[in-house]
Amino acid sequence: MITLSKVKLGYGGRVLFQDGDLLVRPGDRIGLVGPNGAGKTSVFRLMASLEQADSGEVIVTPGTVIGYFSQDVGEMSGRSVMDEALAGAGLVHELSKELAAIEQRMADQSLPPLSGPELDRYGHLQTEFLHLDGYGLETRAEAILTGLGFAERRWREPVENFSGGWKMRIALARILLLSPHVLLIDEPTNHLDLETIVWLESWLYAFDGAIVMTSHDREFMTRLCSRTVEVAQGAITSYAGDYDFYLRERELRREQLIAAHKRQQASLAKDEEFIARFAARASHAAQVQSRIKSIGKIDRIELPREAKTVKFEFPPARRSGDVAIELKDLAKSWPQDDGSLLPVFSGVSAIVARGDKIAVAGVNGAGKSSLLKVLAGQTAASSGSCQLGAGVQVGYFSQYSGDSLKRELTIFQELQSRLPGESVGSIKNLLGAFLFSGDDSDKRIAVLSGGERTRVMLACLLASQANLLILDEPTNHLDIASREVLLEALQAFDGTVLIVSHDRYFLKHLVKRVFAVDGGALKVFEGDYEYYLEKSGR
Repeated sequence: MITLSKVKLGYGGRVLFQDGDLLVRPGDRIGLVGPNGAGKTSVFRLMASLEQADSGEVIVTPGTVIGYFSQDVGEMSGRSVMDEALAGAGLVHELSKELAAIEQRMADQSLPPLSGPELDRYGHLQTEFLHLDGYGLETRAEAILTGLGFAERRWREPVENFSGGWKMRIALARILLLSPHVLLIDEPTNHLDLETIVWLESWLYAFDGAIVMTSHDREFMTRLCSRTVEVAQGAITSYAGDYDFYLRERELRREQLIAAHKRQQASLAKDEEFIARFAARASHAAQVQSRIKSIGKIDRIELPREAKTVKFEFPPARRSGDVAIELKDLAKSWPQDDGSLLPVFSGVSAIVARGDKIAVAGVNGAGKSSLLKVLAGQTAASSGSCQLGAGVQVGYFSQYSGDSLKRELTIFQELQSRLPGESVGSIKNLLGAFLFSGDDSDKRIAVLSGGERTRVMLACLLASQANLLILDEPTNHLDIASREVLLEALQAFDGTVLIVSHDRYFLKHLVKRVFAVDGGALKVFEGDYEYYLEKSGR
């Protein structure tokens, strides 16, 4: 359906990729991977005909409907949530509007009856509308909006009432309702909670078209994609397997390439030694010239540069008491605009032991973030007690932690303000571990992306030398490689961790206990995340 053949694309003298080949066939499930800035979004834009290649061909089979969900949702205004979603349905929505206009005219007794050609047109529209299951369009829209977390009471609200994250969900609903032949989706799990990710995964699993997607959620992509395409090092490389297969195969190919490079270098060294040794001897002139020509014709193997990833580990945690936190009948309510109190949870009692690694789970809005704020001392409990153990030092990461950074400061100045006793070299080394090297450390906080702000906050957390880490969505905005570095660091951390995350792979490989917030109460699961999923029926 879509073919990229020998494609080259670059910007401002920098080539993203060249001689790039990619084939999207009916029913394909392709995971598009690669470091940030390598050109994944550009590949999407080429396939969606939003960008032209510098050379090569992009061929789309005539009649192929392509749906493209990007992180740039554009302007949304003037419609309700439902109408905005329906507008994305393409032809079937246009047919519904034309049919409605004809039927309104037919119902108006003051207007002349339809002519013969107009009746024929009406019959043709009805047939096509039925073929496209147009009468089920609104029902499908309701199911998709519900799955994406929109309560029925909000379907008719103006889209202007919603935040950027919710507008992303509306844009996603538009694309899903289109039900195209090829679905191009760029980071669909951003701004989604775990329940919505699971619903979207199920919807995409049942979708009968082709899918090309990127995602920072490793489990989401592994469950859905049976092929992997890497955009990196100026090339587009295909792997005939899922993400786990890709990791193994990429490492194997790299090892083979290194071995071939060593063999070639050894062979070149021998030829160069022969040339240097016999260049002055007339008796060996023909052999020397032959080897010189041979060297000139060799297609030299070049090793790809190592991709930059965050590299850090938490320092040894100072030992605290055996009990890190003790909760007794803890409750939290938030004041409302009308002066009333909205209860979030109550009667919460539990003990967090030193060294525990605990996931705080629950549906969106259950109170997970509120609980973490109380535990971290960011807000007071409404009643009950939250007692920290002896020697406990808290490090808190909020999904909105970036808001606490001073926009006018540079990255270096921000870290320096938090580490007044550290040398310039120590701070530079810490920032380098989080990929802020050289002039990058002089960037102002105001211009940083979401991922860069997350890395700055993680650097601050590492510098805090806390022995109790309370983490609310620390994986947001991090790519898969950075998430896995953070996972390894937390696995090796010998302090205590409480974490909220919608990354299932991350939780499955980290936590040993689960605190589930449900219906305003807390239920403790004494087992890992898989145990929690099994016992809770989720």
